[in-house]
Amino acid sequence: MSSISGAAFLWAVKGTGAIAGSAISLVYILPKGRREAAARFAVGLVSGLVFGGTVGLKVAVELGIEDRLGAGELALMGSAAASLSAWWALGFLMRLLTRRRSPGERALRDAERTIDDL
Repeated sequence: MSSISGAAFLWAVKGTGAIAGSAISLVYILPKGRREAAARFAVGLVSGLVFGGTVGLKVAVELGIEDRLGAGELALMGSAAASLSAWWALGFLMRLLTRRRSPGERALRDAERTIDDL
């Protein structure tokens, strides 16, 4: 396999893993609407494509199976894991940032939510 076709293969595998991870994250906790679904899918897809190889290698090393898996398997596994966990990591980060806001900012945000719910 030439290096160009090998690179294309790895990108295709990472894309497949990223799509699978994004789909699982949407099913696991249903989004509130189409906008949230699209955002979650996009975040998962990009995260899987960007971090898939690194995450796959890290998981394989931690499990002690890095010598038993091929590059395609590492990329697929890593992309799915990165994609699936991306939305959770962003949610955790948003909660941390929300807690750092002043009480007045939180009260204003809560009032806006109440108005939106009406």
